[in-house]
Amino acid sequence: MNTRLPVTILGATGIVGQRLVARLARHPWFEVAHLAASARSEGQAFGQACQWRVPDCEPFAGLGHQKLLACDPAVSFAPLVFSALDTQPAKEIEPLFAAAGALVCSNASAARMDGDVPLLVPEINPGDLDLLPEQRQARGTRGAIVCNPNCTTAGLALALAPLAALGLEQVFMVSMQAASGAGYPGVAALDLMGNVIPYIAGEEEKVEAETKKILASRAASPVVSAHCNRVGVVDGHSASVSVRLRQPVSHAELGALLGNFRGLPQELELPSAPRQPIFVHTAGDRPQPRLDIGREQGMCVHVGRVRECALLGTKFQILSHNLERGAAGAAVLNAELLRATGWL
Repeated sequence: MNTRLPVTILGATGIVGQRLVARLARHPWFEVAHLAASARSEGQAFGQACQWRVPDCEPFAGLGHQKLLACDPAVSFAPLVFSALDTQPAKEIEPLFAAAGALVCSNASAARMDGDVPLLVPEINPGDLDLLPEQRQARGTRGAIVCNPNCTTAGLALALAPLAALGLEQVFMVSMQAASGAGYPGVAALDLMGNVIPYIAGEEEKVEAETKKILASRAASPVVSAHCNRVGVVDGHSASVSVRLRQPVSHAELGALLGNFRGLPQELELPSAPRQPIFVHTAGDRPQPRLDIGREQGMCVHVGRVRECALLGTKFQILSHNLERGAAGAAVLNAELLRATGWL
């Protein structure tokens, strides 16, 4: 891409917005033109309004001087918009940017389950971008909205996608979700330290519904049962997963199927695409968030402990970076696919 495309980041001061800033500040294809935030931060310098929480990165990614604008296409329009807004503001604001002609890569849940909105994991369902003309026609907009899935769904769906060819029928998963998944400041330390919180509002419903929507492109419609827990880990969502497959397969064959999985982002060599989207561990005590979450800049999904399940047939452990593969990195990868395939 010879020309860097100007972009806007909505909700730039939040924990996902900061990750977007860090990824996009020196992106080879995109250039941060506007940072936008809520009314309480509007008009301030980004470095003044933001409590920077991105480790191993230059403070404010070198954009601390940039003035925060309103989340309004009249003042912060760009042809490509990244949204890190909460659900309620996203419902109102994202359609305004789409109506003004922007392609909105959204991390919010507001539009994920709309029938004309691609819920995109580029390695799994890039063909769902064909929904965009339908969306534009139905909504009378020049732009459109593309969503990445919930942070837990993102890792689960990618680990399940290669199994669709084996007749994926049932999925039972128990998640152990990092504190950063609740944003900042998130869950109070006194509630989380030395504790497991066995309820995350709306999370189980999102995982079950979104996983089925994403895997539909692979002719898979498994029954999905999810139990979601918040645990005292900073970054990295883990899950214990059991699956029922119609076609029997050895554990070695299953591991090879997962480890060899590639998709369109790898074929196109997109800048944020992991070279190996699913990394299969052979050590009996992996994956672990502290040891493994940074691999491929947080963009690969880890699978380990593939073994027999007395209930459904096969079980394994997965790990994914909730702020990268499950949020900011996912949105950037979606945008790269949009540009590489001619939608931008």
